[in-house]
Amino acid sequence: MAPSQASHVPTLDSLIKAFNNQLLEASIESLIFLLKRRQVKGDECAKATAHILRQVVAKSKWHDVDQLLSRVQSAGSRVARAAPQEPVIGNVVRRVLGLIRDEASEDRNADDYGSEAASDIQSLAPSAPLPQRPPPVPVRPSPSVIAGGGLQVSKSMFNLLSVADTDSPMTGASTPLSQAQPASVHALRSEVMDGIEEILDEINQADDQIAGFSEIQIHPGDYVLAYQPSRTVERFLVKAASKRRFTVIIAGLESPTHGATEAPYAALRKKLNGAGVKTINLASNGLMAYIPRVNKVIFSAKAVYQNGGLLVDSGCCIAAQAAHEYLKPVIVLSPVYKFCPEDPSDEVSRGELGNPSGYVSYANGPAVDALDIENTVTDYIPPELIDVYLTNLGPQTRHHLASILADHYKTEDIGFNLHLGES
Repeated sequence: MAPSQASHVPTLDSLIKAFNNQLLEASIESLIFLLKRRQVKGDECAKATAHILRQVVAKSKWHDVDQLLSRVQSAGSRVARAAPQEPVIGNVVRRVLGLIRDEASEDRNADDYGSEAASDIQSLAPSAPLPQRPPPVPVRPSPSVIAGGGLQVSKSMFNLLSVADTDSPMTGASTPLSQAQPASVHALRSEVMDGIEEILDEINQADDQIAGFSEIQIHPGDYVLAYQPSRTVERFLVKAASKRRFTVIIAGLESPTHGATEAPYAALRKKLNGAGVKTINLASNGLMAYIPRVNKVIFSAKAVYQNGGLLVDSGCCIAAQAAHEYLKPVIVLSPVYKFCPEDPSDEVSRGELGNPSGYVSYANGPAVDALDIENTVTDYIPPELIDVYLTNLGPQTRHHLASILADHYKTEDIGFNLHLGES
């Protein structure tokens, strides 16, 4: 059940800390509640999904790989349906499913290797005692010599090996996990949880790794247009400012906030100015006037689809189209965990609509009744408008996306529809 007190909704950090002390179902419902209320969104969704799937692996009951995959698929589908506008949730679920398949495959290969070793030992032993030829010298051996002869000892050793091989759990075929000992289940559980921790480390370190390539992409004296800079873009620009002197033009469709005490992106401007980098605030309607002076356009993506298209914040498509017309390079910053192994749907191409109250006052009732106002929250950018995909693995082009997706997702999981059913 969702938390009953809506006024005391926990933050993501407090929710993650509470996962260890909660029942699994309560943890899933708490996360779903935050996702539906948009209190967990953007990059935080990836971290929250990885944490909740780690709890699924640790706390749910399963006895073989198929059951574990089913548990992760079920929980992942519920979380993904709570926030269908966040494709990164599905990406993390598929990454964990692929991780489970890899770990199970390694266990089976280890079993097969042990079985082959046992077979080799058995093949070296004689299958039956060899017949003895009569000795050329008519000397009758004593009974004690027969009892202690090497041939009889070899036969006894072979019998021991046969008994040991019969009792051994290693056979010629790989042993399914459902027939394995509880220690095998415990080992797989531990390996998968360690793998999820590595995914969490990747998520936490991605922004800093992307920022490490800023020296290559930004040159002294550049005019860089940053459209609605996200946290990833901010770290990228601040890192570049520690090595380069350039000018940043900050543009965006930032809606007016009632009671706001400072201008948008004031903290970013303060950091850049402190490092000696000039900043210019620009409204979106003045974009075309500055594009001829700009050297490159930089923004971040919410998702990178299989065809190279992007799901971005509203307005980024205008900047990308303007840069394309003036032959200015467009650099998109996106960690690998945002790469989605699917093509964009019709809903993605149309964009998500949000609350327009930030742009129009409902106090003027007659004017509002006469208008049909749409506030587009996300845009879709086709791949032909993008020049460089800058990931935590380095700069990439559209032609290299297929290999990155193949390295991070299994074919069996790409077709799995996370949004089937009702939330």
